[in-house]
Parts: sequence; structure tokens; C-alpha cells
Amino acid sequence: MLTPTQTSSSSGKFSTYFALTCFGIGTLLLLIHLAFPHDVQILILGFLYVVIALISNLIVLLSLCYQWHIKPHDRKIIVIRILILLSNIPIALLYLKIVFHK
Repeated sequence: MLTPTQTSSSSGKFSTYFALTCFGIGTLLLLIHLAFPHDVQILILGFLYVVIALISNLIVLLSLCYQWHIKPHDRKIIVIRILILLSNIPIALLYLKIVFHK
């Protein structure tokens, strides 16, 4: 049986790993696009990835907000995890600017 601290830690680790994984996949797709700028299939794949990542990140964000609400003693660490997850937004916007203004 997990203690409250272990439960908080495991769900927090997931959100951090998820944010890093999304960042890594997005960066990989950008690099592939820069290597093959005229390949339409890469653009379509990138667009689908952005949509799927947006929806899945929103679900993880809602989960973290729920945890913030029900676990007042863990709020500080949950806010840090939320900020890590939200840090992908400006990175994604920068990547979109690079793709559309190349």
C-alpha cells in the first residue's frame, strides 16, 4: 500500500516525465522537419502530434490541478510540476514559429 507521499511522488514523477517526453518528441519532429523541409508528411505528422500532445497535456494538467485541490500539504511541489508541464507551451510556440517562418 502506498503512503500519501509515495502516491504524490509517483503521480508527480509521471507528469515530469510526460513533460520531458513531449519536449523530446517535439524537438525530434522539429529536427526532422529542418532536415526535410519540403516533406508534407512530416508536417502532417507534426500537426497531429501537436493536437495529441495538447489534449494529453491538458488531461495531465487537470489531474495536477485536482491533486492541488485535494492535497493541500503537497501544493508547493504540485505547483512546481504544473510549471514544468506548462513550460512546454512557449517551447511549442517557438517551434511553430520556426516551422511557419522558415
